[in-house]
Amino acid sequence: MTHAPCFASDNYAGVHPRVMAALAAANHGPAKAYGDDELTQAARARFKEVLGDSAEAFFVFLGTGANVLALQAMTRPHHAVLCAASAHINVDECGAPERHLGCKLMHVDTPDGKLTPALLEPFLLHHGNEHHNQPRVISIAQATELGTLYTAAEIRALADFAHGHGMFLHMDGARLGNAAAALGCELREITSDAGVDALSFGGTKNGLMFGEAVVFFRPEFAQDFPFIRKQGMQLCSKMRFIAAQFLALLDDSLWRVNAGNANAMARLLADRLKDAPGVRITQSPQTNAVFAALQPEVIDTLQRRYAFYTWDHEQSVVRFMTSFATTEAEVEAFAQAVRKEALTAK
Repeated sequence: MTHAPCFASDNYAGVHPRVMAALAAANHGPAKAYGDDELTQAARARFKEVLGDSAEAFFVFLGTGANVLALQAMTRPHHAVLCAASAHINVDECGAPERHLGCKLMHVDTPDGKLTPALLEPFLLHHGNEHHNQPRVISIAQATELGTLYTAAEIRALADFAHGHGMFLHMDGARLGNAAAALGCELREITSDAGVDALSFGGTKNGLMFGEAVVFFRPEFAQDFPFIRKQGMQLCSKMRFIAAQFLALLDDSLWRVNAGNANAMARLLADRLKDAPGVRITQSPQTNAVFAALQPEVIDTLQRRYAFYTWDHEQSVVRFMTSFATTEAEVEAFAQAVRKEALTAK
């Protein structure tokens, strides 16, 4: 069966062959349930090797579950979580954080999806006032929903700001691999070494079939997390199948290879479209997302053949996402189709 190239989301991609092989290898014979198996213990140890000795990793099914449960371990209902207005936890999780945390999300308008200490300062005006939710956690996405990146120095500045005001820093790392590959750094340089307190480590968008990891760098948050995870319905009985995938992803930095291909394909697509009549690349791609302005009729025509999202209907901006499985041939064919339709409409 053949499929049209897909540029809607890296979630649309299949499973990396090495990850699939790891799943098959994990499927031989019985193993202890609920994370007491050898593969889960090995994967948790591997996270310490990659992210530092303080890293305590716990496996869950979903990205939303990872974010919500990580934040739950860090907050109480009278607290608030500060995040960008465009953040996944604010826009794309159907109110799950607020429902399950009991906390208030305070969203911050940003020009590029990135928080800064200056943008956060006004939200601390009511510190200590019992009539107001108390900011407790700053949550950032790396990479952001707008495809932008935080440098290690920018993350450290936010961590220092948070800690200096009695708060903590959470990172939604659904595309952490893409960010580290783009920055040319190790994963720990933009997480534990930069002062992050809790991390939602993404696997599904980078070649896994299913599974994410919640990683804490403070023991007080990890202590009760097994109970939070169970109550949150994210405790996998056959956890070895999540752990095996992460072992494959972290082995020989497969995460970097996968993310590197996704990023490279986004750059190639942007390059092929940058001078196309009727197409305007709205920002230089930093990871695996390309944002482009097209005429509405061009979008409608292309979406009959290809999967991609309209990001901003008012501005007629679309988002093209690439993945570890995207090929140069797919990019070239898709770029040619976009150029043809845009030229015809023009």
